[in-house]
Amino acid sequence: MNKLSIFLEDSFGLTAETQSKILISIFIVMLLSVSRLLILRVMWRQTDNVKIRYFWKKILSVLFPTLGIIFIGSVWINAFREVGAFLGLLSAGIAIALKDLLANIAGWFFLLFRKPFQTGDRIQIGPHCGDVIDIRIFQFTILEIGNWVAADQSTGRIIHIPNGKVFTEPQANYSSGFKYIWNEIEVLVTFESDWMRAKSILLEIGRKHAEHLSKTAEHEVKEASKKFFIHYQHLTPAIYTRKSDNGIMLTLRYLCDPRKRRGTEHAIWEDILLQFEKNKDIRFAYPTQRFVYSSAPNLLGT
Repeated sequence: MNKLSIFLEDSFGLTAETQSKILISIFIVMLLSVSRLLILRVMWRQTDNVKIRYFWKKILSVLFPTLGIIFIGSVWINAFREVGAFLGLLSAGIAIALKDLLANIAGWFFLLFRKPFQTGDRIQIGPHCGDVIDIRIFQFTILEIGNWVAADQSTGRIIHIPNGKVFTEPQANYSSGFKYIWNEIEVLVTFESDWMRAKSILLEIGRKHAEHLSKTAEHEVKEASKKFFIHYQHLTPAIYTRKSDNGIMLTLRYLCDPRKRRGTEHAIWEDILLQFEKNKDIRFAYPTQRFVYSSAPNLLGT
């Protein structure tokens, strides 16, 4: 050991004290790493709950690096004092060179304490939509929805977004505050159809699939109004009527769970098709062309 110590001092200029501090630092890192793995293994055996596992993984991923910085810092604190002025200049240079990384760290603290969204929330930030599946010190991760897939269903892609984006991009949270979204289904019927009957059928279908959410939504609105200026007078399904070039447009507006938008559309459309089929005086409208032939005399006399 003495020969190795002398070799390191002669070759790399590492004094015996510095070598001792390096060994202690390596020991601390190894001890904390092994302790983290053992705790995770115990937790994995104790529960199969994904949320609990993720919670412990995130807590330990923050706790043990913090402990490592404290313990290793205490070992090297005397050396830091000797080069305090150099570190001051170095830290200023690092702050300029690594401004994006520092912005990401600031964004991480913002996410931890302000909580514009949390793991499990469905969000949109800038052009990206998805379910938040992980939040780390430099970036958060979403499971993408939408894009080429209709009705907010998953594409299967995982997108990593820098935490600093929370300061520069607008964010929409589908899950926090008011936990439902308004969805609309447009049904176009011909001018000759019994549109009043069609409107009645649509309202009945909307109530069947969405009215049960109204009472729950009322409670959600009351809770959300404690934090945000949210005010809805009517939360039950409604039908809106307007004239279109090709017929009469009936729009069914209803509340739904953001994660069940496609499922509710599917069920509602199936009911619409079945009910309209039973009513022969209701027809779907679509673009058509009509040709009119006139037998009037030719005014040019030819």
